[in-house]
Amino acid sequence: MGLIHDVVVKKLVTHSDDRGYFREILRDDDNLLRKFGQTAVTKTYPGVIKAFHWHRDQDDIWYVADGMARVVLYDRRPDSPTYKQTQVVYAGQDNPVSILIPTGIAHGYQVIGNEPVLLFYHVTKSYDPADPDEQRIDFDDPEIAFDWSIKNR
Repeated sequence: MGLIHDVVVKKLVTHSDDRGYFREILRDDDNLLRKFGQTAVTKTYPGVIKAFHWHRDQDDIWYVADGMARVVLYDRRPDSPTYKQTQVVYAGQDNPVSILIPTGIAHGYQVIGNEPVLLFYHVTKSYDPADPDEQRIDFDDPEIAFDWSIKNR
């Protein structure tokens, strides 16, 4: 599984000392979000799969602050050079990254390990319950055909 065109995975820098750590997630000079809409957070319990959905007008930046997630991205954009390709990013405390998920990329995640995932997402458009920009796809969609099983190696 390769990299999807326009998806950006930014390795985060952590500054640690005897008091704890400081980590920058998103900066204006990253030039990742075309505009700011909203930041939200969700907590998901071990073993849960939240997949898939995509947006017509909204870009997302995901940051897993606690726990570990297997983030699965699928390119639905017919004009993209990576159309119908899948990308997997392991994100969380063992791999602190932020992930830019452009408009049109289906995305979802699975909590891996025994700890809940705390996921922050920054988006380019505030959520509007009267007109939500969220198109759902089943986690086991046959077109995406992602194998969610955990492999023993």
